[in-house]
This record gives sequence, C-alpha cells and structure tokens, in this order.
Amino acid sequence: MSSGEFRTWRKSMGLKQKDAAEVLGLKKRMIQYYEKGERDGKRVSIPKTVRLACYAVMQGIGDFDGNDVTPLSDDLRSSGDDDS
Repeated sequence: MSSGEFRTWRKSMGLKQKDAAEVLGLKKRMIQYYEKGERDGKRVSIPKTVRLACYAVMQGIGDFDGNDVTPLSDDLRSSGDDDS
C-alpha cells in the first residue's frame, strides 16, 4: 500500500486523520507520516499490520477480541474532511 493508496482508503471510508488514527490504534501523527510517505526526510513504509487493519475496517470490523466482531461505529465516519 502506497502513501497515496493509504490516503485514498481513509477518504473512501469518510474518516478524518484523527478518526483513522483512533480506528487503527495509532497516533494522528503516524497517519500523517503514512500519507506523506516520509518522516524527517526518510521514507516511511506502511506496516503489514496497518494494511491488514485497513482491510478489516473496510469490511466493517472495528475490533476482534477472540469471541466477537463489532462493526465500525458510524460516529467515527465523517461527512466532511478537514485534514489535508
């Protein structure tokens, strides 16, 4: 998954950067690094765990505790997108 694909995923899910960070269990700053593709001039790769989490969120899975799957909460989906 490239940085552009990651950003496209987030926008297609209707998530702001802070919402994507919450859903993926990351800091907003990491979302920004992944979308930019670099941190302090060094290339940043999106880990397989994050790519798999993106896929799970696309499928409506918000969490997995070994017994149950819970769909992504509608309140995390944003109608607008203020993040660049």
